[in-house]
Amino acid sequence: METMGNLRRTHYCGEVSMALAGQELVVAGSIAKCRNKGGIIFADLRDSSGILQMVFDDGTDREVFEKAAGLKSEYVVMAKGLLRERAAKTDKIATGDVELYVTKLRVLSAADTTPFEIRDEIKVKDELRLKYRYLDLRRPSMHEPLVVRSKICQIVRNYFCDNHFCEIETPMLMKSTPEGARDYLVPSRVQPGHFYALPQSPQLYKQLLMLSGFDRYFQIARCFRDEDLRADRQPEFTQIDEEMSFVTSDDVMTMNEGLMKKLWKDVLGVELKTPFQRMSWDDAMAKYGSDKPDTRFGLELQDVTDAVRSTEFAPFKNAIAAGGSVRLINCKGMAGELTRKTIDKLGDVAKTYGAKGLAYTRLTEEGETSSFEKFLTEEEKTALRTAAGAETGDVLLIVSDENNTRACTALGQVRLEIGRKFGLMDPKKFNFLWVVRFPLFEYSAEENRWVAMHHPFTMPTEDSMEIVESDPGACYADAYDIVLNGCELGGGSIRINDPELQGRMFKALGFTEEKARESFGFLMDAYKYGAPPHGGMAYGLDRMVMLMLGLDSIRDVIAFPKVQNASELMSGAPDVVDAKQLDDLRIAYLGEKE
Repeated sequence: METMGNLRRTHYCGEVSMALAGQELVVAGSIAKCRNKGGIIFADLRDSSGILQMVFDDGTDREVFEKAAGLKSEYVVMAKGLLRERAAKTDKIATGDVELYVTKLRVLSAADTTPFEIRDEIKVKDELRLKYRYLDLRRPSMHEPLVVRSKICQIVRNYFCDNHFCEIETPMLMKSTPEGARDYLVPSRVQPGHFYALPQSPQLYKQLLMLSGFDRYFQIARCFRDEDLRADRQPEFTQIDEEMSFVTSDDVMTMNEGLMKKLWKDVLGVELKTPFQRMSWDDAMAKYGSDKPDTRFGLELQDVTDAVRSTEFAPFKNAIAAGGSVRLINCKGMAGELTRKTIDKLGDVAKTYGAKGLAYTRLTEEGETSSFEKFLTEEEKTALRTAAGAETGDVLLIVSDENNTRACTALGQVRLEIGRKFGLMDPKKFNFLWVVRFPLFEYSAEENRWVAMHHPFTMPTEDSMEIVESDPGACYADAYDIVLNGCELGGGSIRINDPELQGRMFKALGFTEEKARESFGFLMDAYKYGAPPHGGMAYGLDRMVMLMLGLDSIRDVIAFPKVQNASELMSGAPDVVDAKQLDDLRIAYLGEKE
């Protein structure tokens, strides 16, 4: 293969235009496609900015033409030539008005035939794409998200720096702490039997930075969680992390509305209206059956418990007697779309989320059908329909349960399934809202104790201060999540800055004083020396890029992602290591669990 010699790139392929016609340019990249028409050769050259057509013909130097005749896809070349107007223009590429008439050609690297074509709109199994990720990333549709991601990081840095934030890196090797997801552990060679943990978030360190007088901090931080994966989860991910002193939750939300407004304007050219809607957790669950509601469409949940409070219909009666409720969605004018077969499938969705079933009534021009109304009195049937605002053409879908949250969640998932199936979610809409006033605790049946819904450093609301230990289930948190189109984009809270209150919080979570000191003693000691009121939040950068670009998976915005079993197919990680490395760490492998 040749060297670059005295050729030096002067322009990127995607950045040339008619304004440069008549100039001599040098470009470099990979051959996307080559078409030999006998006396004329067309070769599309691709670099990180786009594609430029190169041309060789009878007037081209014979040595150069022969080199061009041997070009194949993915050969790496450098070319010098005259930029000119194309005879046959195209709008399929940004440089479709021009072409490079090549006078010098250097083949810097040959390429074998690739396992799949390097172009968009190909049908290739994910496993093959990920095994050859370095080839997959050459495709423009895969290249763009990483370029956008880089731009987002630059805008974030500029925005925070312009607002008096200081970028500070926190440790990657830290102490393992209880609460939250499972840690990735790193054994210490110099202290056998001791382990670091990779950070699930910089939470403790950023709070300590506020105690250290830095006032405002941010970091684009790598984080790690050893948990089962889903389409929008990875074992390692990136957070846009921030913390501010002397603020209320209103201050934090206002600052971050400004960030969202700037990002959407600078990256997508979309003007967001601020302030964003705010909704309490209780209202979100009651109206949408979700703490991250998608507000791009209606079909809000209704509580119709009072309408059937005296019924003898067992599913409703038993749920109400146990302190539960009857919840309903009125699918206005959807009797034609919601057939019995479709409703049965929606019933399966409800059962997946814990409901015992999905009751329904269809009100069509041809007649009425219901799975339960024959068990109601005429008065109860009328009261139910009146409460629902039912008319001909509507379909009523109902879940009853002794657990109100479960009833709302199951019906909320039915609502989302209807939205997806019938195209009710406008992909061009960006509906932001803040969900606020979360429960401070949630009960874990598995651990038989109360656990923090967010984390143990979250400040209770003022009306919850006195009941943290006596009535945890009634406590609310000064916490806030930013939600976009039914996805949690980020979240945070005002933090506890009083050591006595922090001690009470640990007690409510079932920590002994000894256990609290063992896990968080350094933070508790720091509070003794004066802690400003502070709060902050964090965004999942991967998810943000995915939502901004309308993609289906965060894998498409991460250069080298993991798959469902947390392995990385290209490099083969994780892998076994040699015995000497384990000996150095004083680690013995016990084999697979039986």
